[in-house]
Amino acid sequence: MPDKTDWEALMDGAFGRRSRPTAETSARRDAEQARRELEELMARQPAAPAALQKNAARLADAAADQAEQIRRLGGEMTENLRRDGLLPQEKPAPAAPDTAFAGLAEQLEQTVIGQPDFVRALVRAFRRPFVLGYAPGGARNTILIWGGEGTGRHFALQTLAGLLAEKGVLDSANLATMDLARYPGPGQEKLFLQDLYAALTAPGQILVFDHYEECHPGFLNLLAGLVQEGKAPLASRYVVQKGMLVDAGTALVPGAVGELTARDKYLVFFSHKGPDAMAERFGGPFAAALGDVCATAPFTPESLRVLAAGQLNRTVRRAKERLGVTLIMTEEVRDLAAGMADVARGAEPIVAFCDRVYKAVGQYLLEREPQPGLTVALSVQEGQLLAAFGADEARPLLAEVDESAGALARVEAELDKIVGLEEVKTYVRGLADHVRVQRRRKAQGLPAGSLTMHMIFTGNPGTGKTTIARLISQYLKAVGALRGGQLVEVSRADLVGRYVGHTAPLTEQVIRSALGGVLFIDEAYSLYRGKEDSFGLEAIDTLVKGMEDHRDELVVVLAGYSREMAQFLTANSGLASRFAQTIEFPDYTAEELLKITELQAAGRGYVLDEGCKAPLLAYYARRQAENAAKAGNGRMARNTLEQAILNQSRRLVADPDAPLDRLLIGDFELEE
Repeated sequence: MPDKTDWEALMDGAFGRRSRPTAETSARRDAEQARRELEELMARQPAAPAALQKNAARLADAAADQAEQIRRLGGEMTENLRRDGLLPQEKPAPAAPDTAFAGLAEQLEQTVIGQPDFVRALVRAFRRPFVLGYAPGGARNTILIWGGEGTGRHFALQTLAGLLAEKGVLDSANLATMDLARYPGPGQEKLFLQDLYAALTAPGQILVFDHYEECHPGFLNLLAGLVQEGKAPLASRYVVQKGMLVDAGTALVPGAVGELTARDKYLVFFSHKGPDAMAERFGGPFAAALGDVCATAPFTPESLRVLAAGQLNRTVRRAKERLGVTLIMTEEVRDLAAGMADVARGAEPIVAFCDRVYKAVGQYLLEREPQPGLTVALSVQEGQLLAAFGADEARPLLAEVDESAGALARVEAELDKIVGLEEVKTYVRGLADHVRVQRRRKAQGLPAGSLTMHMIFTGNPGTGKTTIARLISQYLKAVGALRGGQLVEVSRADLVGRYVGHTAPLTEQVIRSALGGVLFIDEAYSLYRGKEDSFGLEAIDTLVKGMEDHRDELVVVLAGYSREMAQFLTANSGLASRFAQTIEFPDYTAEELLKITELQAAGRGYVLDEGCKAPLLAYYARRQAENAAKAGNGRMARNTLEQAILNQSRRLVADPDAPLDRLLIGDFELEE
């Protein structure tokens, strides 16, 4: 039996458990008592004067009004106590299990497309405690839901919770969710316990745990207790203050909380990995206590077309209801939408594509004044979505709102501005071509392969490695291969910890920050300082594992000198196989360095006098021939220009009539 609330305990102490009054019963009893007394008085004095009868009637009315006020105030107080969590919420009478679950899987399959086996397993998991029972106060059932991104895992659970709440099987459709990645180390213990208590006491009967793989092992042990025993003891004394779990230290306080219980919740764990990985992380007894394992499957081409058709039909309805236009389209539009799905995000890009279609049509209507009842015909030509508004000629539609097209053009323009590195540019553009071709294959129902995009950049400092890594992240986002496009630049100090047990969480945190983008590790060879460098080896092992776990949402670029990088790849047996592409960044020629100087000067609003070019060309040729690695390549050009700008400022003070934008040869310090 669940523990009594503080309010219930107080009422039991004052009135006894069986005689606890309520405002409504007290008000009713007072009104009935007043009515009986009035009837007895009138029976004893049948000939009472009219004035006495009038006073008696007035007394009865006043008693009834008072009883109604007491009932109303009591109801308000009860509602306030329930809202504050001091009284349990009234529960609707649940439907009989056989009635509630009959036909539920078929009903859920109407909205969760392409996952029939998963839907049936999920419904079975929620029905299990009604058939087999469970220990009161413990977990109703523990469920592992696993599968790829965008396969409908979270959507299916939320939809099922709503259906069960409608049928009265669950009190609420609310899902209390804990992202266990927020608790990577022991320093988050108090936060973890407070959040867990809040989730356990939240409305609803479903508690969801996400990203258990990144949680501190000590906290997982506590969750294992909830799963296996239905309760988990706490290592310290805690009290509940204003609904929060607060550490009481060593103080002896009344009402201390010594353990947390599962409180009749469904405990649901989400993961991209199956039960074997969970058993490895939690232990065998935990895996044995799992009630159900529900796995989503990769979408088939046919299920993706069904999903795309459903989303496009939704777009047609929205356009008709909100925009007043009629959308018609060919089957090729459906296939184009279906081809947007990918391994990393599943069907999510299909939804995003349909939203972009709706916004593009809306943008067209905002900028023009179309005739009522406009028909918009959508078609596909050479992989591009076209729209014909009324009698107008078909034109590209998504350019109205598609930021990726503009982003791609900007990245292309920036690539063109980079001096030299022609082979590197060709490789970057080749990645985009591969993504486009695979998308077209998907649209036609053909198998689409994935390309390992992890790279090694070798070359001397200043040859453009970091710049190219940044452009690659933006380029892959623009073509839809990465969702974030951020560049996270780190070195050994950002990955290797200062004490035992610090390195792996530190490296995992960096990997999480780079998901959806590019992780650029400069001077990567510094991670491996020999077999005795246990911290560095741990960082490498964690990096390799992260690359495998997130191979469809992370690109890792390692940078460094050629010889050192070759030795670095021997630090882990799986490291070299994950970097199929090594790109050599050559040193800049003197001509390229001069062009870099001119471009950087123009970007700052300066021009080089014609007399600067020959001396600069000779200077750069000499420095590169002496020692290109130490000269700095592109950095040398930048530093040379910045020094010339400072010298020009001094010259202009003495000669205020001189042009402000022109750099003369005397402004440059070209030592012999």
